[in-house]
Amino acid sequence: MSEITRRMLLQSAGAAGVGAVLAGCASDEDLNPTPAGTGAPQETFTEPTRKLSGELKILLWSHFVPSHDTWFDRFAQDWAAKTGVKVTVDHIDQAQIPTRIAAEISAGQGHDLVQFIACLSHLEEGVLDLKDVTEEASKRWGTQLELCRKSSLNPKTGKFYAYSPGWVPDPGNFRKTLWTQAGLPNGPSTWEELLKGGTEIMKSKNIQMGLGMSQEIDSNMVLRALMWSFGASIQDASEKVSLNSPETIAAVEYMTTLFKQTMTNEVFSWNAASNNQGLVAGKLSYAVNSISAYRTAQTQSPEVADDIHFVPALSGPRGALAAQHVMYNWIVPKHAKNPDASKEFLLHYTANYAAATYASKLYDFCAWDKLTPQLNTWLATDPFGSKPADKLKLLGDATKWSTNIGHPGPANPAEGEVFSTFIIPNMFARAARGEVSARQAVLDAENQINPIFAKWRAKGLVGG
Repeated sequence: MSEITRRMLLQSAGAAGVGAVLAGCASDEDLNPTPAGTGAPQETFTEPTRKLSGELKILLWSHFVPSHDTWFDRFAQDWAAKTGVKVTVDHIDQAQIPTRIAAEISAGQGHDLVQFIACLSHLEEGVLDLKDVTEEASKRWGTQLELCRKSSLNPKTGKFYAYSPGWVPDPGNFRKTLWTQAGLPNGPSTWEELLKGGTEIMKSKNIQMGLGMSQEIDSNMVLRALMWSFGASIQDASEKVSLNSPETIAAVEYMTTLFKQTMTNEVFSWNAASNNQGLVAGKLSYAVNSISAYRTAQTQSPEVADDIHFVPALSGPRGALAAQHVMYNWIVPKHAKNPDASKEFLLHYTANYAAATYASKLYDFCAWDKLTPQLNTWLATDPFGSKPADKLKLLGDATKWSTNIGHPGPANPAEGEVFSTFIIPNMFARAARGEVSARQAVLDAENQINPIFAKWRAKGLVGG
């Protein structure tokens, strides 16, 4: 860790400091809101309740829809000009952020504000409690989406280890022409139909599916969706480990069959961009992903884009659930030099979430429905050229079939560590490759998970 820390800190400036607490709120909007772009919602500015100064260093992922980052960088500098805070924004690949965060927290210096797109609960001890920001946001805009609340609050400690203003649905992406020839013109609606149709497409067209079993974020998400739909889970609602069950074994056996009949060994070494690239290149019949690959295809491969359609979470023996594709978790490390500015910026960013949604081409969804009243209209008539125009309409109901990491419990620190160490993808991959039986793969995974839960429970950070 010391080598990682030194290397990472050579790339980022910052000094250790003491965090301050947000106080009060403001509600008056700027009389001359700044347009976010042609056809985009207008942006508003709320005067902070205290004088801000100094520097604000922000670290966030390089968005899968590049237009978002162009917007965000300008948006941050506009806020800087209004508040007198010097803002620096660093974008890096999402896969590098967990290591970068760990290095900065270990060193006690680095960025003031960090955004990641998955569970950060295992960092609870190194970050500030953002309860004040979350409560202020709910005071202004109503009830926060439960999916986001359960991804940022530890119910055992009552601490908001992160602030979650938004999320991204994770629908199935399918090639309509291929699935029509397989007898399912509207795509699969169940995991059994996925196996049947995907097998036919692989046999007749030699085009595989793209469900990863690799150490990357998309594999983590889709394999949990499969487990939940089979009635399996890592923990139960009371945060007790529940992985070793007939339902988990059945899910692993299903995935082994699906791999053998519809996929190749590529899925064991994918990164987070692999299924995007395969879909855009026309080499995949089905993938579970956000709409980012589709947006890329609209520019790079319009014919492929027109052929990509979407389905909600697939039904299994025990229901139909998908993980969020992305969960926007913002953290303020304890070493943050300017926590006041961090918190005020988060509220300003949230207030303008409609502009963020538009700039991301409808990729980013808000945790407060009141802030994006245009969303269903946009999804029904896509302003970014979908054919047909209502192709994305089903995403308007995504909260009905989406849930949080840790379901049916919260995204606690143990779940965060299990997620970040890729125990679940490894479990599925070992069985699919024939290294061990499904039963043994599940047992071995539980033997890894039990000590993790025990460790965090001993610290008083996990219930059960």
